[in-house]
Amino acid sequence: MSEPKAVPKPFLPPNETTQFFWDAAREHRLVIQRCDDCAFYIHWPEVACPRCGSERLSASDVSGRGTVYTFTIVQHVFHPGFADDVPYSLALIELEEQPGLRVVANIVGCPNDAVRIGMPVEVTFEDREGYSLPQFRPAGGDRS
Repeated sequence: MSEPKAVPKPFLPPNETTQFFWDAAREHRLVIQRCDDCAFYIHWPEVACPRCGSERLSASDVSGRGTVYTFTIVQHVFHPGFADDVPYSLALIELEEQPGLRVVANIVGCPNDAVRIGMPVEVTFEDREGYSLPQFRPAGGDRS
């Protein structure tokens, strides 16, 4: 008898506004939308700048460095695709480019009990079926 096939993790497909983000992630680059008029970074991508209202927005490479703003350790399987991952850390990362510029991601390469608010982290990428997902690891880790 063969083993049951693993359930894939869910993925929200890109749309016209978010395509640039996913294209860059596939190249293992973290790219955040930025207003061409007031230079405000915007994440999650929007069609207009929430600061000045401009619709002149561009994709901008960012350093991928930041700190853990807050986090939780997920103990419950909310989707069968994550069954083998529980428990895992899910964090809100504040990127160094701008106060309040935050992205949601997992913390990888670190025991769950070592994750701390204020911990310096850097982006890494997890290649999944057909896309790459930005994740974060403690700063200074192996860059391979």
